[in-house]
Amino acid sequence: MLWAGATIAAAAFQVGRNALQRGMMSRTGPWGATLVRFLFGLPFSLVFVAVAFAFTPDVAPRFGAAFWWPALTGALAQVLATAALLLAMHYAGFAIGTALQQSSVPLAAIAGLLVFSDNLSPLGWSGVALTTLGLAILVWPRRTGGEEKPVLGVALGVASGLLFGFALNAFRHAGLRLEPHHPFFAAVASVAIVQAVQAGVLILYLLWRDRPALVAVITGWRESLGAGLFGALASSGWFFALNLAPAAAVRALGVIEMPIAALAGHRLFREGLTLRQMLGVLIVTIGVALTAGL
Repeated sequence: MLWAGATIAAAAFQVGRNALQRGMMSRTGPWGATLVRFLFGLPFSLVFVAVAFAFTPDVAPRFGAAFWWPALTGALAQVLATAALLLAMHYAGFAIGTALQQSSVPLAAIAGLLVFSDNLSPLGWSGVALTTLGLAILVWPRRTGGEEKPVLGVALGVASGLLFGFALNAFRHAGLRLEPHHPFFAAVASVAIVQAVQAGVLILYLLWRDRPALVAVITGWRESLGAGLFGALASSGWFFALNLAPAAAVRALGVIEMPIAALAGHRLFREGLTLRQMLGVLIVTIGVALTAGL
């Protein structure tokens, strides 16, 4: 059950990273806050790679096409998912945005069927339907504790779930192709490579489209370092767990992120949940568990 411990730790670090990124959005915008996760997480990820290599000197990574195509497509999906999640948290609230992100499990099941030909049992598809019902309940309120566009926030949250679901499957395949015999090294090495690509692409994009956001990211380096450290720890935990267990099982246990996020949203951003929203979160949680527990 080593993967379970890694998943729980990753979920906790992810909530901390999301909270720091959300707090930076007013200065850096969504793309600048997204860059923070990758740029300032990269140094820590490189340290993790060095430590992993020191303890596993016999590793033999294979950088073939079987590694690069899922790694790069997963990297792009994760960048878009992170930006969508941050906007969802802005428009619909921290806890609701996090809850909607959990739709990555049933949406990953659909993506897995279409892309990787992975099918679900009838109980699994029942979980997909139940999760959809929970998401509909979350959409229904006129306001969801965030800003002025809760419906847009919900749509972005579901989009982030779909993209994260695809990224999880892609990263699992990338890590297994890179070094199947040393899962921890494969996890941290994959994180470092993916983060380097993501940071480079986002820096070029911001240099072209939004230089003030890039300046804000760099001048706020102290806060950015905290988000980067939490991001590197979270990503390493997720990747390690994905190299030990199926993506659906990992994401299902990751639902523990939801109550942590609800507490963080209340304590840090003074957000509350209505009874209807709590019901929606509960139904989403049950649907996710049904989908992933197969």
